[in-house]
Amino acid sequence: MSTRTAPARARRASTALLVTGVLALAGCAGTVPLEPGPEANDPECAAISVRVPDTIGELARRTTNAQATAAWGDPAAVIYRCGLPEQGPSDLPCFDVDGVDWLLDESNAPRYVFTTYGRTPVTEVIVDVTYVAGADAVRALSPAVSVVDADARCLAATDVFGGGSVSPTAEPTPTPAP
Repeated sequence: MSTRTAPARARRASTALLVTGVLALAGCAGTVPLEPGPEANDPECAAISVRVPDTIGELARRTTNAQATAAWGDPAAVIYRCGLPEQGPSDLPCFDVDGVDWLLDESNAPRYVFTTYGRTPVTEVIVDVTYVAGADAVRALSPAVSVVDADARCLAATDVFGGGSVSPTAEPTPTPAP
């Protein structure tokens, strides 16, 4: 369980619109038209952007028309955007990939949205899993994203409930007294 992300419905609607527009236009060769994040001019986005890889799996990087963005594949199967606003609480699953916490939104499958957690500015990666595995894309981008220091980490259920088992059928595990 994480403690902050944008409201899920608004983000899903925004992402769906972005992905639909990108995929409709990205099938054409040339520059991939993307919308920059509202904080794309943050110097930390530049630090990440200069480190993104030239390829993700078999997909080659393409030119984009917006600051702090990147795309891979033809059609664009992986989209990177940096500079999204800081987010609030979320019930999305969160997992660590090479020291970077990522939230996963599968609501627009087969297009999955991965959003960094605990790093400002926020980075978003949209992956069409019919072309490349989401885990492979996030694993390829995590080293670049890791140049921005984390100021928070995802919490596991055991972190929230004080350790021990959270299974409703398990015997409670006493929490040590301070």
